[in-house]
Amino acid sequence: MGKRAFDLLLSALGLLVLAPLLLLVALAIKLDSPGPVFFRQQRVGLHGRLFRIHKFRTMRVDAEAVGPQVTVGIDPRITRVGRWLRGRRVDEFPQLIDVLLGDMSVVGPRPEVPRFVEHYPEAMRARVLSVRPGITDPAALAFKDEAALLAAAADPEREYVQVILPRKLARQAEYAEHATLGSDLRVVARTLRVLLAR
Repeated sequence: MGKRAFDLLLSALGLLVLAPLLLLVALAIKLDSPGPVFFRQQRVGLHGRLFRIHKFRTMRVDAEAVGPQVTVGIDPRITRVGRWLRGRRVDEFPQLIDVLLGDMSVVGPRPEVPRFVEHYPEAMRARVLSVRPGITDPAALAFKDEAALLAAAADPEREYVQVILPRKLARQAEYAEHATLGSDLRVVARTLRVLLAR
């Protein structure tokens, strides 16, 4: 089975199985705070192509205008429902739509916003963007508590760009060069274990 067929199968199956949960989450978001159900943001995809990612909205609608692009610790911009969604990674589930559309893969480097991609070294950028971005990958699993790490930093954005981002890029580049269907299945299995543990 090819990677695209694998993505189509898992994303379609995931959306079908999770449909009742997704509808309940959408209702909870609408009841909890004013604004849309989905948060759409421009991200950098395959070969540098821009696309708009789907996530459940977990913050106030004006969050990007009143704070940093990295989320740290107990961010006051996060809604009550949003805190629950983030703690269990449920806010990421709508990205199955992006997989179905072909903008993302189930497994691949997490897509960044353009301003952070500008910090990628040129050679590293070519390697990481040579594959479709994904919902999960080895780097995302290694930094699953990234918000807590940033909360402990004096300057969270600087900490992200200078310390965390280079480490994530190294893992993402390694994934891009050596990924197989077998390694993707192992990443999916590890991700499911993390989600179930939460």
